[in-house]
Amino acid sequence: MIRKIEMKNLTCSNCIAKVERRTSRLPYVNSASFNYAKQILLVDFKEDYDENIALKEIKGIVDILEDNIITHYYEQKIEVKKTNFFKEYKFVLFGVALILYTFSAYTIVPSINNVFRTTFEVPTDILKDILYWVGYVFLISKLLWIQIRGIKNFNIFNENTLMIIATFAAMWIGKYEESVAVVILYSLGEYLQNRAVQKSKNEISSLIDLKVDYANVLIDGKIVIKDPDQVKVGDVIVVKNGERIPMDGKVILGSTSLNTSELTGESKLKTVNIDDDVLSGNINVGDVIHIKVSQEYENSTLAKIIDLIENATNKKSKREMFITKFAKIYTPIVVGLAALLVVYGLIWHIDNIDDYIYRAAIFLVISCPCSLVLSVPLSYYAGIGTAAKNGILFKGSTYLHSITEVELIALDKTGTLTHGDFFVKEFSNMQTLMLAASIEKFSNHPIAKAILDHNNYPIYKASNVKEIPGYGISGEIDGKIVLAGSRKFLESNNIKVSDEKLPIGSYTFVSLDNEYVGYIIVKDELKETSMETVRDFTKEYDTVMLTGDNEISARDIALQLGGIEYYSELLPEEKLSKFNDIRTNSVSLFVGDGINDAPLLKNADIGVSLGSATDLAIEVSDVIIINNDIRLLDKAIKIAKKTRSISAENIIFSLVVKIIFLIMSTIGLMWMWLSIFADVGVAIICVLNALRIIYQKKYLKDKD
Repeated sequence: MIRKIEMKNLTCSNCIAKVERRTSRLPYVNSASFNYAKQILLVDFKEDYDENIALKEIKGIVDILEDNIITHYYEQKIEVKKTNFFKEYKFVLFGVALILYTFSAYTIVPSINNVFRTTFEVPTDILKDILYWVGYVFLISKLLWIQIRGIKNFNIFNENTLMIIATFAAMWIGKYEESVAVVILYSLGEYLQNRAVQKSKNEISSLIDLKVDYANVLIDGKIVIKDPDQVKVGDVIVVKNGERIPMDGKVILGSTSLNTSELTGESKLKTVNIDDDVLSGNINVGDVIHIKVSQEYENSTLAKIIDLIENATNKKSKREMFITKFAKIYTPIVVGLAALLVVYGLIWHIDNIDDYIYRAAIFLVISCPCSLVLSVPLSYYAGIGTAAKNGILFKGSTYLHSITEVELIALDKTGTLTHGDFFVKEFSNMQTLMLAASIEKFSNHPIAKAILDHNNYPIYKASNVKEIPGYGISGEIDGKIVLAGSRKFLESNNIKVSDEKLPIGSYTFVSLDNEYVGYIIVKDELKETSMETVRDFTKEYDTVMLTGDNEISARDIALQLGGIEYYSELLPEEKLSKFNDIRTNSVSLFVGDGINDAPLLKNADIGVSLGSATDLAIEVSDVIIINNDIRLLDKAIKIAKKTRSISAENIIFSLVVKIIFLIMSTIGLMWMWLSIFADVGVAIICVLNALRIIYQKKYLKDKD
């Protein structure tokens, strides 16, 4: 069971990784993952857990690592937490320290000596040393306080450790100005870094801000404003111009135009009239409409999309997992290397040991891993947000990363490459159509709907109707068994189907009381976007079509798509078997939308379902294309590749700059104040670079 725990003000990247790790180790927790943009910890609890004890223990973990964090379950009210003294007065302390520093250098000592020059002279160097140390203690007080708390709770190695050791070492060898300057620059840099991170979070959150705060419910002719969670199935809601539809439902009064761009990424308006189904999340840009609610808010399209996006960080990419593990061992290694540098000076250059202590101090300042720990997860979350804005939902950054490595793309035909809007082209006789319609009315399959729409004859009363996915449907009429489905379905029941030559189309064969009656031919048209998109895929990927449709119909579609490889008349288990036969050791992707596609969607490395897919298909898939446009698969891959590229840029830039600066500090060619750039400067640049994913327009443009 996944619960959301909000952690307002938690911005320390190293702390976040530790919160995830330590929460995951609790006996009643399966896993924990932090959502950077929403500042929410997603906790997968086991069944037997006490929510009050769990929250208390998780709050304890957070409070050990960071001050002033407001921790509570997402659905509960925010608790007010007492602010720590050093958090409240850090700028006052900063100012006092700065004044002490200025006076120590230029005012206090000369003034004192001038007053007492007739009796005694104050030792200038000693007084300056004292005042420098007092200023330093004030400046470093917050870091010291956090470090003392951390040591008490066995949280020893972190970026605070590096900064305290480095600046203390510089003070110890008399590099007062540089040490104080580094603390001041570090404090300023941390502030700017937090602002940059917050800016990034706000930018990403704005991409997917789909929340609905209220619903206008029509009760006894009056509009009552309610929380969406309070609206029930069957209630009538009123949606005015400019308002977002809060729940899925059917229009019962009025007609209007809907802006679907926030849900699908498509800027075209959609016209809806009475009896049309509408999805939550779309914005009414026309006249007032009345909607009869068909799904409660928690089960609505909008709620599912928001939940999918917020839970996306629960499945991290390999790169994020690597950075998390890397940061865990990185700080102790860096401290060890700095110590070795001092030891080297003690052994070989004892007369110049202060210089080696200074080099080691610079080494520690440079080494903070914040730029990696912050920017890589933000890059992937920005990618997920950008994809969501364009109607593509990734269920985790692991899939955003994996889709860039795809080499095989397998596609379902009906509803994926074709419209899925069947129409009856031909039927052999009236009895065939009547029998088929009598049992197909119990099915939601598109072919069943086409048969029902075409039938104008009376239908029979059927009972014991059973649908067999991939085969067809059976039922009883007047005690006689009726079958309607594929040739294979009838033949598996020992019913011989006529060998007459039939035109291109999808066939439904019908039998009554074990005797073949006739056929119905339904037709489906290829989507306008499928041809060009699939032909583009074939240039870069191994592309294949897998369908349960007959050989003639499958071949016709495959030829229209440029003669791609295809396999026809496949049952659900045969689709899965054939996919496993043709897949290689590379990453494989399957796109489908039906119940019979669910096993393959779950088995493929990446399963992609369309927004019109069945609930089961959406449940087991890894990526969802909301508006059923196959072109968005190409856009999804481009967004993913851009995300991977930017995350790689951040990693390479961060490591290269740090390695160069580390080498320079090791050989004595670096100043401590400049080392701040390699720490917070690089972090800020990497965080801002992650935002480029949002603003890159080139790969978001649809083809004309």
